[in-house]
Amino acid sequence: MPDINESMLNQFRPVLRRFIDPIADRIAVPADYITLTGFLVACAASAGYASGSLITGALLLAASGFIDVLDGAVARRRFRPTAFGGFLDSTLDRLSDGIIIIGVTAGGFTGLLTGLLALHSGLMVSYVRARAESMGIACAVGIAERAERIIIILAGSLAGYFIHPWLMDAAIIVLAAAGYFTMIQRMIYVWRSTKSN
Repeated sequence: MPDINESMLNQFRPVLRRFIDPIADRIAVPADYITLTGFLVACAASAGYASGSLITGALLLAASGFIDVLDGAVARRRFRPTAFGGFLDSTLDRLSDGIIIIGVTAGGFTGLLTGLLALHSGLMVSYVRARAESMGIACAVGIAERAERIIIILAGSLAGYFIHPWLMDAAIIVLAAAGYFTMIQRMIYVWRSTKSN
């Protein structure tokens, strides 16, 4: 049984790498440019949601997520990863996360309060990890890291498109709850790490 503190998708990373790495090996574009492209696609996804199209938003969000995975593989296999590249990727990921939630809320697929809670929980998940790492504690734990949060939005988008739009609202509620739960997991993990030291 996987550890509840572990990201649910971590166990699939080796399988994903077998698919992504051959693609990354063929790309000669620097990873930072791929990162920027992924951010622009996320902005387009947000615009799709804001315009009222769940399917457009979902397809563009899926493309953005794929590009986000690809840029890391390109940096790892084709170019030497840089400190700035990691910083840029992390910063644009946070911007993308926020922009997507703003688009979903602007499109009327969730209420303002729910959208704000989802936005806040996502920021807190990232902040707790960044603060822990500034203390020298690796904190990539929790049931809902970025990949899981994107999948929740994608699942809600598809369910909302094919079944009923209120399912997208339900997905954003789940997203907010999962974010706060992950934040608590990380706080407990850091507390235990500091106690053991």
